[in-house]
Amino acid sequence: MALRNHSTITEFILLGLSADPTVQTLLFVLFLVIYLLTMMGNLMMLLVIRADSHLHIPMYFFLTHLSFLDLCFSSVTVPKLLENLLSKKKNISKEGCLTQAFFMFDIGGTEIFLLSAMAFDRYAAICYPLLYVQVMSSQLCVNLVWVSWGLGFLDAVINIPLAVNLDFCEAHIIPHYSCDLPSFFPLSCSDNSTNVTVLVGSTVLHGFGTFFLIFFSYIRIVSTILSISSTSGRSKAFSTCSSHLIAVSFFYGSAFLRYLMPTSGSPLELIFSIQYGVVTPLVNPLIYSLKNKEVKTALRRTLGKCAGRKL
Repeated sequence: MALRNHSTITEFILLGLSADPTVQTLLFVLFLVIYLLTMMGNLMMLLVIRADSHLHIPMYFFLTHLSFLDLCFSSVTVPKLLENLLSKKKNISKEGCLTQAFFMFDIGGTEIFLLSAMAFDRYAAICYPLLYVQVMSSQLCVNLVWVSWGLGFLDAVINIPLAVNLDFCEAHIIPHYSCDLPSFFPLSCSDNSTNVTVLVGSTVLHGFGTFFLIFFSYIRIVSTILSISSTSGRSKAFSTCSSHLIAVSFFYGSAFLRYLMPTSGSPLELIFSIQYGVVTPLVNPLIYSLKNKEVKTALRRTLGKCAGRKL
């Protein structure tokens, strides 16, 4: 009986954020604006860093990859969310669901490792300023990015193939706007204890592993900053890493709470998912542009050049 029912389950229903048509229309407008601003903000960061030679340093090399990841991460979930907000049928195929989950793991995992690489960059810049150029060589930066992409891909490869073999009987409603694995597993009528164990294990290993690297880097950074005698020197040193610290807090805080809390489809669970999957890609360009004098100066130079060409 279970096998027969399993053979009929080829798609799932994404319950989304609201069943009220009026609320859905308002949410469509809101998330469309957020998505467009996310695209514009991150594309702007890519363009400005690419166009301005003053920003061709390791910190902004990593930032270009962060902006690209934010573009991709937002594009994995938000277009489907927008489609479902306007559609009466909120279906997604099993293959489509697992594909979405794969890219969420791949891109999200890569971003976690990239944030730890950016923390190491700030550690080298503040704790060893005279050796910074030698330590953060272009080859090391490229290797750190490749390692980040590789480990993010490994995270997805560890978790998603296991989910392909799960059996699904009657339950096919996902109480979420995307195919997060924590929301996907409870629908299975087969034993998913191995999947849950692997998910928690990889989350703890990758998440807390990179978190401790960031934590150690900032312990050393704070210690070095406090040893600086001048107030202006301490302020300047802290300003170089404040943007990264805010970005880490946004992403890690909401992502950890989402993946480690029990799956219930509660509003709080959806809020955490929206924060790290939708809001964080939007605010990262704002954090790095509004709090960074070099980016603001480069943006003015780039806009000035564009205006000059038009004239």
